[in-house]
Amino acid sequence: MATEIWHNPKCSKSRTAKALLEDTGADYVERRYLDNPPTAAEIRTVLGKLGLEPWEITRTGEAEAKELGVASWGRTPADRDRWVEALATHPRLIERPIVITDDGRAVVARGDEALDTLR
Repeated sequence: MATEIWHNPKCSKSRTAKALLEDTGADYVERRYLDNPPTAAEIRTVLGKLGLEPWEITRTGEAEAKELGVASWGRTPADRDRWVEALATHPRLIERPIVITDDGRAVVARGDEALDTLR
């Protein structure tokens, strides 16, 4: 499997990360996650690779997050599934971009330094 980027072309940080992958000659697959949302199982797998909790990759400022009331949701292991299901159902809430390497690492690539950790 090649490196995969969960990409939103409307996002400047996502475009920058994609350009950095291209500049380094990385073999990668672009996944436009708004058109092809990850399943709850895929989100759990990526969270494991990131070493993060779902609330740490949730865009809480999005209108959908406010409609769902995620600001008031608990942030404990017992609340984890609720967050994961929200991300799977509302992929716009997923922080972007996420880069997943073929060797099992992942990073929320919101800056050049984040991608550097994957080299």
